[in-house]
Amino acid sequence: MSQVDEKSPEHCAKKKHINIKKHHKKLIYTFITFILSILLLVLLVWFILHPTKPEFSLKEADIYQLSLSGFHLLNSSIQITLLSNNPNQKVGIYYDEIQVYASYKGQRITLDSSIPPFYQENKDHNLLSLVLVANGLPVDPSFGYEMGRDQMAGRLVLNLKSNGQLRWKVGTWVSGRYMFIVNCVVVLPFGSSAPAGPLTSNQGSRCLTTV
Repeated sequence: MSQVDEKSPEHCAKKKHINIKKHHKKLIYTFITFILSILLLVLLVWFILHPTKPEFSLKEADIYQLSLSGFHLLNSSIQITLLSNNPNQKVGIYYDEIQVYASYKGQRITLDSSIPPFYQENKDHNLLSLVLVANGLPVDPSFGYEMGRDQMAGRLVLNLKSNGQLRWKVGTWVSGRYMFIVNCVVVLPFGSSAPAGPLTSNQGSRCLTTV
């Protein structure tokens, strides 16, 4: 007589439930493995290429106006030329939303000026020229006093600052956005030692870039 193996409906339901659970777990494990593989590949490419932050230098700065009027209101007009350099061998850079302004002893002396977004190939450089202005910009009451001291010392020290966002490009892959900050220090002749015309500095200076 052959043995008949009978299983209850409850037993079959439990077995089916276990199989479904195993199937879902396999799908989850496969998905996680795929995502981790992509991330590891991106990190591997990143560390092999090792993107270097861009380099900026100030080529020229000309001050056409820097005067007080009314109740500590400043009028200014400054033209600058920046050199942007991409030192990477195999990495391009997208520059987005770049804002530039000038400051004096921690005080803003111009409004923000924008540099249109642009792309920079590897080992490439770009000259960026723009005008920074302000009309009736409120400044600290000590501004005139500080300017007088610098006039007696014969030199004027300004900071030209910019901040924006960049994206790295490797082949067809483009990274997310990274914030960067650039700070350039410019020293101009001032007072009796300054030549006639606009205050000018064309000696060039390296800027500090933080990403």
